[in-house]
Amino acid sequence: MSHRPLRLAGTRTILRVPHWRHLLIWSAGAVLATTAAAVSTIELRSGASVSGDILVEKADRLVVDLGYTVIEIPRDEVTRVVAESTEEGGQDVVEASGDLYRTASNQPVLPVKQNVDRVAEAVVQVRTPVGLGSGFIIHRDGYVVTNHHVISGEYDISITQYKNGGSNLERVAYSKVRIIALDARLDLALLKIETPEPQTFPTVPLGDSQSVGEGQTVFAIGSPLGLERTVSQGIISLRNRALGGLLYLQTTTQINPGNSGGPLFNLRGEVVGVNNMKPMMTGIEGLNFAIPVSVLKTFIINRDAYAFDPRNPNAGFRYLQPSSFPREDLDGTTP
Repeated sequence: MSHRPLRLAGTRTILRVPHWRHLLIWSAGAVLATTAAAVSTIELRSGASVSGDILVEKADRLVVDLGYTVIEIPRDEVTRVVAESTEEGGQDVVEASGDLYRTASNQPVLPVKQNVDRVAEAVVQVRTPVGLGSGFIIHRDGYVVTNHHVISGEYDISITQYKNGGSNLERVAYSKVRIIALDARLDLALLKIETPEPQTFPTVPLGDSQSVGEGQTVFAIGSPLGLERTVSQGIISLRNRALGGLLYLQTTTQINPGNSGGPLFNLRGEVVGVNNMKPMMTGIEGLNFAIPVSVLKTFIINRDAYAFDPRNPNAGFRYLQPSSFPREDLDGTTP
């Protein structure tokens, strides 16, 4: 695709297309010169598609250079993004939305620092009256994954998101959180942030835990011991460690109390595991475990089988024993 300098008037125009909500044409009152870059095809829910260079990717929109103008496409209208070519001849990138999660195969491999920049806003802290853990947002409507043991027995759940406000970090707390599904054996829980007005949340893509291998670099983000936004790095020690009849990713990435329920990422910024446990014994280091993302995908897809019902005595809530007080029998005697 050829690109020529484009002079736009100092106004902005709304281009209405029948199949989309709207595309907002940006105009800056200046010369916008573009250079050759990756050309992507954005496929829309209506079945239509748009090809151009993606300039900016936000949680709620994509900014695309069509060569003759720049448009903004709401994320709600996008089904997937395919990068058709790059100047360096790189691999195609496909982003697809599945059920309540998305995948983004062949994302570029980046150093941990740059990966943190692109995924950190979707990693959250999960807090209850008796403890805290971590979690991550998988759907733009506010669906969050964490461990079952982080919220087990609790109704009062709050979630804190950390937004990058430029020069300042903005902490946004959500006190209304609904339990969608949970399972004690898998140690997984699916939550939903409830907001008064519709809100679009940043998300992280789910990867493929079957493709990870021993020695592969991975990293975690979470709140160990309440120390929020902590990043730790390690490698996969073993891809399929069997413990208690379940398979886990064994990793040297440091996981401590508070990391539970947080994401384990590969260097493509994809979640490959849910941080879960470590031996809490003196002298043991570098022995940590995560639930493979393949297990998480099955849990999400079949969430109706794990649906939470507070009326069900097997729903995972703790029931306190009644206090023991002296009582009188019906005949007035005290046993």
